[in-house]
Amino acid sequence: QVQLVESGGGLVQTGGSLRLSCTASGRTFSRKAMGWFRRAPGKERDFVAAISWSDSRTNYADSVKGRFTISRDNAKNTVYLQMNSLKPEDTAVYYCAARLSDPAVVPTTVGGYDYWGQGTQVTVSS
Repeated sequence: QVQLVESGGGLVQTGGSLRLSCTASGRTFSRKAMGWFRRAPGKERDFVAAISWSDSRTNYADSVKGRFTISRDNAKNTVYLQMNSLKPEDTAVYYCAARLSDPAVVPTTVGGYDYWGQGTQVTVSS
């Protein structure tokens, strides 16, 4: 089992920044690809970013490229999502996810991940 706990969400104005953190416990954090997804009100859970276990490969949704950066610190069992130049359309609940197999693969679909956190709310005001 892997437990994931997100933090760092909040209310920010358009153009502002936030850094989300996801801390894992339970099974070994390293050698697992990690991802961030988000669900806006009335919408499905969408892919945001993902990172392989070695940091050698990342993947981003087109809507966040150039604004968001995913990173990880295996020593701290934590993955981060630095969000800059935030827009009202970034408002959503953000979820952290972990993938058990193929740690070099960075899926962009919900089905590519095995464990999920409870989510943290990000609200961007206009």
